[in-house]
Amino acid sequence: MRTASVRKLTVGALAAGLVLTGCGTTADGGSASGGGADGPISGLRLLVPNSPGSGYDTTGRAVAQVMEDEELASGIEVFNLEGAGGTVGLQRLVNEDGNAKMLMQMGLGVVGAQFSNQSEATLDQTTPIAKLIEEAEAIVVPGDSPFQSIDDLVAAWKADPGGTPVGGASNPGGPDHLTPMLLAQETGVDPTEVNYVSYDGGGELLAGILGGDVAFAATGVGEVTEAAEAGDVRILAVTSEEAVEGVDAPTLTDEGIDLVFANWRGIVAAPGISDDEKQAFVDAVTEMHDSEAWQQVLEDQGWTDAFVVGDDFSSFLSEESDRVEQVMSELGLA
Repeated sequence: MRTASVRKLTVGALAAGLVLTGCGTTADGGSASGGGADGPISGLRLLVPNSPGSGYDTTGRAVAQVMEDEELASGIEVFNLEGAGGTVGLQRLVNEDGNAKMLMQMGLGVVGAQFSNQSEATLDQTTPIAKLIEEAEAIVVPGDSPFQSIDDLVAAWKADPGGTPVGGASNPGGPDHLTPMLLAQETGVDPTEVNYVSYDGGGELLAGILGGDVAFAATGVGEVTEAAEAGDVRILAVTSEEAVEGVDAPTLTDEGIDLVFANWRGIVAAPGISDDEKQAFVDAVTEMHDSEAWQQVLEDQGWTDAFVVGDDFSSFLSEESDRVEQVMSELGLA
């Protein structure tokens, strides 16, 4: 399977974001005070559009914790509203037009779900705030799996694609879905024959892996690190260009598979907020990003820092949507 060059898939090789709130008038007529001289942000709700234990959930709750610890915000409410690959939450955010006290954790999965679910609500209706991190995907099997290496897995997969189900916590077009589809393409498995099982969040996916409902899975490294350390699952490979520190697994390129891929996460605000409210969000997340506490979170979680805010994030989101739509079309999925 060794090839001359590594194919870097830019559709996912990016970063994710997090955030806070600003000053101005909210949709319900209240005051949304910003941080800094005005004191900690109050009344902020952070919507996580999938289940507890998912990558979005982990990221959102880490953001809220750092914001509180750094006294940039107080009493942040993080709440889950799962369904349809994140588009149920996206629709809720879009419905909150002008609400400067609600933000949504999101990422590549929501980008793809817009297309796979033909969502009426789209990310271009939101107000992009920031992306902060990117994370490698892991190819993971149950701890008692007969597959000891990626070569073992690929051999079985090629022999019986339908009988080798792969799980992921993404709808079609999300990172956990694109990873096995592109892996199939690179290893000689017909993507149209892949038996992909979608779970709504990392917690449900891990249960599916441990229950033997899937032969293997693709998911963010951080979502299975603890389970791997406990021996409950085994990480066969990671999709990053370089090995992930603290993870005992080779890269796909180390194993001769021509694929590099990364997931990203970000935060968007409701549509219809003012320029001042948007800038207050950007200023707050910049202060959070620069804190030692956030840098420690990056290290602890194994996330890659890739900080982009405001208009640059808006441009990135537009380009990313175009890329995802193109990749899904190439794979016969859109």
